[in-house]
Amino acid sequence: MATVHLRIGDLVWGKLGRYPPWPGKIVSPPKDLKKPRGKKCHFVKFFGTEDHAWIKVEQLKPYHAHKEEMIKINKGKRFQQAVDSVEDFLKKAKGKEQNSDGKGDSKGKKTSNKPLKILEEDDEDLSALKDPSEKPVKDDPHFHHFLLSQSEKPASSMEPISKRLKIIEEDTGSTSIQAADSTAINGSITPTDKRIGFLGLGLMGSGIVSNLLKMGHVVTVWNRTAEKCDLFIQEGARLGRTPAEVASMCDITFSCVSDPKAARDLVLGPSGVLQGIRPGKCYVEMSTVDPETITELSQVITSRGGRFLEAPVAGSQQLSNDGMLVILAAGDRTVYEDCSSCFQAMGKTSFFLGEAGNAARMMLILNMVQGSFMATIAEGLTLAQATGQSQQTFLDILCQGQMASTFVDQKCQNILQGNFKPDYYLKHIQKDLRLAISMGDMANHPTPMAAAANEVYKRAKALDQSDNDISAVYRAYIH
Repeated sequence: MATVHLRIGDLVWGKLGRYPPWPGKIVSPPKDLKKPRGKKCHFVKFFGTEDHAWIKVEQLKPYHAHKEEMIKINKGKRFQQAVDSVEDFLKKAKGKEQNSDGKGDSKGKKTSNKPLKILEEDDEDLSALKDPSEKPVKDDPHFHHFLLSQSEKPASSMEPISKRLKIIEEDTGSTSIQAADSTAINGSITPTDKRIGFLGLGLMGSGIVSNLLKMGHVVTVWNRTAEKCDLFIQEGARLGRTPAEVASMCDITFSCVSDPKAARDLVLGPSGVLQGIRPGKCYVEMSTVDPETITELSQVITSRGGRFLEAPVAGSQQLSNDGMLVILAAGDRTVYEDCSSCFQAMGKTSFFLGEAGNAARMMLILNMVQGSFMATIAEGLTLAQATGQSQQTFLDILCQGQMASTFVDQKCQNILQGNFKPDYYLKHIQKDLRLAISMGDMANHPTPMAAAANEVYKRAKALDQSDNDISAVYRAYIH
């Protein structure tokens, strides 16, 4: 972005790290907050969120001059809500001006002591606040930012969690913790002071780690392919040489890998997590695996005095990037509570489902339904084509009915465009179907729909679609 001359009160588009430009307003920082050293920057409050950040001037654009351009390139629902918030703000500001005409000077009015108040900022250049001796808030070669929370107490128990979140107790004994605003741009989170480790930087893990860093968590990363760590090191993460080293260095270590074998190897293999586990250390398994694998990992971690939680996630790469995953947790309840700020950063909702293994069961059922549904949609599209019907019209009708959803619209559009870039790997949904069918066998419960869908995905894999998106199951019907 080009350098612009801006001042307090200006509406802007601000770009933070790898995230898209977001509408905001330049405001005065709190008196006790110093500007990061380095290039000139402004303190911005983002609309539609509670997030505030130091943004370099070259990462800012005037709001009105670039509004049309930004709306064209950003189509997300939360983005549109943020733009609507700006328009509401402008309407209120205009009404305020009209109401104040002829009513005299308002300088004597008492102002609020609330930190980060936006509507009544002084019109003062931010450069006067620069303190050359102040250390940067965050040492980042790409950008400096500081995410502020309106709550100063760490979320280490259910009591403070309930002050910021909606807690839902269900008859089943499960608990749902729903963050008020869990997008990637969300400053209402007070990051835990615990050291966080993260193993596995694939489609899901990468977005999760980005959001943990953005929300101010201290994160150490490891990935089997070390090059994937580089971007996160640039954004402030630390590098662990082995899973064992990460587990020994960190208070809570998360992992998110592809399948049960990878999950076991990560813990039990050479230089694995188990070697770094000491009494009190926490291990959180986020991979979608079978309940038996969870039981085994829970037993070996707790045998060393560690604390175990499973927390697989429902969603996709895009939802991971947006911080809008749904987290299903089970195991040690105290670990779940210790992870509250992490779960708020990465997801919109988290559920606690009781004993270890329950989250794996629930996740496999959810993915079984999703995989079967995607195969049925692909079947419908190809049948429409085979009978001379317009596939686009089929989609238009579908999206006007009871089955209308973002999932259906996006997957069908991708199919019609021939775009199978992975948002969730086809090979992983087939793995989940296989594990769900096996779970049904163990419970002596029939799963004929899942079994049929599984065969279609197996055919798609045979057609070299494993590393494409789940929507590539469509190709199993046309070859």
